[in-house]
Amino acid sequence: MKMNKSLVSAFLADESGQDLIEYALVASLVGLAAVATLQSLATSITGVFTSIGARLNAAVAG
Repeated sequence: MKMNKSLVSAFLADESGQDLIEYALVASLVGLAAVATLQSLATSITGVFTSIGARLNAAVAG
């Protein structure tokens, strides 16, 4: 029984997996921020290319 208590105590005191979880949380937050930024950037880039395409079509037709 004493061995079981020492194993449980050692398990509860072990923090080796804590760093991995923290890094995973940080990586997921960075990924979410990147996705949000790229989505807004994609909208802006689409607008720019649409404008360029319209100007090229007007130049070719006119």
